[in-house]
Amino acid sequence: MSENVITVEKRNNIALLTLNRPPLNPLSSAVFRALKKIITALEDDTEIKAVIITGSGEKAFAAGVDIAEITKLSPVEIYDFNCLALSAFTKFENLNKPTIAAINGLALGGGYELALTCDFRIAGTNAKFAQPEINLGIIPGGGATQRLPRLIGVARAKELLFLGDTIDSATAERYGMVNKVVPPEKLLADAEELAKRLAAKPTVAMKMMKKTVNLGMQMDLSSATNLEIESFVIAFATDDRVEGIKALLEKRKPNFTGK
Repeated sequence: MSENVITVEKRNNIALLTLNRPPLNPLSSAVFRALKKIITALEDDTEIKAVIITGSGEKAFAAGVDIAEITKLSPVEIYDFNCLALSAFTKFENLNKPTIAAINGLALGGGYELALTCDFRIAGTNAKFAQPEINLGIIPGGGATQRLPRLIGVARAKELLFLGDTIDSATAERYGMVNKVVPPEKLLADAEELAKRLAAKPTVAMKMMKKTVNLGMQMDLSSATNLEIESFVIAFATDDRVEGIKALLEKRKPNFTGK
């Protein structure tokens, strides 16, 4: 399964998505449309248990949106462009499977906004990060003003958003923007190892866990904890819950079936 601007490779029960516009892999309307189409297919693919997204080449994960495209747009057209980007990012954020961004090279502007929609972010030591929109006289349009403060706190987010400075992967890890930093040659292998661990977890419980965290972050505490109880009951009703407890009592590895 593949798109011209994004390739998709199935590695057993893991899907590897690669932004395919080297060397900088800019995000265009075609990329956003392709991403939405691919996500829809992945949502219905019961064989796929985890998803990795990365950029082609060694220079960039994605160095922002396609400047050549957006500079030609009217204010009305740029609104439509941003709405398309936001819908693609939101759809990816809420994909019913765990997602990992393997960040190789530059993750700037919309590129890091895409990574922000993933559940995990692993960066190469060569990765660079920035929300440089302020230096262009604009602000982010793909969710960074909202997702970044929720991830790393308001003070750090304002530092990055207001100044537009570029930081290295070590600083990004210290700020909590990425989960892990590894040598570039180990990036995909480490991402795939994490994906394998996630794919081995019980499917329904994983879906409920992701839904509860994502939606709960948008709720007051009382509503969120009630959502947690409801999601717990759904997971409790599965065959995998029976198998998980049985395996624990029998001191063996569980054999989850996704039911």
